[in-house]
Amino acid sequence: MQPEDSTATRVTAPPARWDGEADVVVVGLGGAGVCAALEARAAGASVLALDRFEGGGATAISGGVVYAGGGTQIQTDAGVTDSVDAMFGYLQLEVAGVVSDPTLREFCERSVENLDWLREHGVPFEGSLCPVKTSYPSDRYYLYASGNEFFEPYRDVAKPAARGHRAKGTGLPGANFFAPLAAAAARAGVETVSQARVESLVVDGGRVVGVAARVVTGPLARFRHRLLAKLATKLNPYAPKLARRLRRALANVERTASATRYFAARRGVVLATGGFIYNRELVEKHAPRYRPGMPLGTTGCNGDGILLGAAAGGTTDKLDRVSAWRFINPPEAFVRGILVDRTGERVANERLYGAQIGRKMVEEHRGEAILIIDRELFDRAVAECKPGTGIQWFQQAPALLNLFVNRKVGASLEALARAARIDPDGLARTVERYNSAANTGAADEKGKDPEFLHALERGPFYAIDCGIASRGFPCPTLTLGGLRVDEGSGAVVDDVGAPIRGLFAAGRAAIGVCSSDYVSGLSLADCVFSGRRAGASAADET
Repeated sequence: MQPEDSTATRVTAPPARWDGEADVVVVGLGGAGVCAALEARAAGASVLALDRFEGGGATAISGGVVYAGGGTQIQTDAGVTDSVDAMFGYLQLEVAGVVSDPTLREFCERSVENLDWLREHGVPFEGSLCPVKTSYPSDRYYLYASGNEFFEPYRDVAKPAARGHRAKGTGLPGANFFAPLAAAAARAGVETVSQARVESLVVDGGRVVGVAARVVTGPLARFRHRLLAKLATKLNPYAPKLARRLRRALANVERTASATRYFAARRGVVLATGGFIYNRELVEKHAPRYRPGMPLGTTGCNGDGILLGAAAGGTTDKLDRVSAWRFINPPEAFVRGILVDRTGERVANERLYGAQIGRKMVEEHRGEAILIIDRELFDRAVAECKPGTGIQWFQQAPALLNLFVNRKVGASLEALARAARIDPDGLARTVERYNSAANTGAADEKGKDPEFLHALERGPFYAIDCGIASRGFPCPTLTLGGLRVDEGSGAVVDDVGAPIRGLFAAGRAAIGVCSSDYVSGLSLADCVFSGRRAGASAADET
């Protein structure tokens, strides 16, 4: 099925004349693409990078977090002790076999090296350790526990350690992660063509030998294209229907104000175009339960690279795997309440990493999750959202909106249940068990640590809709599946595991370490790991 703004032809024969050529052609200059380009240049290959927009992709608007461990210099600076074995043991549970153990072990063993490589190319990190568990730290801290390391059963398997290495910068410093790498690529001699949408792979004798791209031409059309792309990405969380119209206008510029150009790849093509969360038809087809969620990423995350690889004979996998980010901390007061579905059944340990809560919410509770708190927790949450507390604006704003607008109130739990459309008996039973654990020190049925249990006994009580389809509390989603690749080289493989000659994939366009479940920083870490692997392999292709 094609994206809402896709081009039709995905494989074509060689042209009579090429418009440009290089040893390696990288399609998509985001996190994975820039790492592939740098590694290919380091191997002595000439590199041409094509990007549908102006580079950066979802990486440049992300939190700039890299999951790294095993004893990085940043961990050492922060006084954090870690080992490759501990990192490997923890990630075995999160990765759940989506890549082989030898590949996961290599990922862990190369973690220190890859972080040093990023620092050598100018990406800024700092060893300031966040002292509390949070979904994303304030601008005072740049190393934090970004996954489920400190929770059961993970902490029982491997010694926990903070491994979320956040690029230095305010807010969401994804640009601070990408910009130094892009500058390093330019210095290394990587040639780039921007506003170029690759619409087909050029195949000759079963080998991928280049790409065909529609390049937006003319200063006015390029300005309009650039403006539409930026507005569509910025407005999507707040005005999704308007953003959708902007994306269609953007695609129209690509169709009507562009020229087809052919670029030869003497050694290989690397697909690094990201996932497909903006291809709503593909999401509906492969992961319909996640379709109501809010797309997280950019307009370029529409599956072009995945569809290109599939058209050339590559096989896809895990297209049903989507990460739903149901983060409720900060404010920390929220995690002391409970998340229930419409039957009143508890959804998860509220302190878990948001993507873990989101998975349970969607796959075990029909996408339902309603946060139940009492007046004391309500007042605590408001206090924790005050200016000067260090909470990020993108955490503060939705918390306050939900506390005062997107909420239901009841003087009693029964009244709250009626107002929030929750089964009153089911909610009463769940709250009774939760309160008993909080008051007696008994084990919580979902494994929440005793110090975070809070008896919900005095009203008024509040319910906040945190479900996948919540309009007041949108749930960000991103896709995790993609093209299957050879784990040694990053080459795209067919349905029997044979490599497609001349074709490689990296990042969210490919199956990687976070294609089963997601924790913060794992995608960027995989962009570095898989991008460097694909770039080196493409440069070595003969």
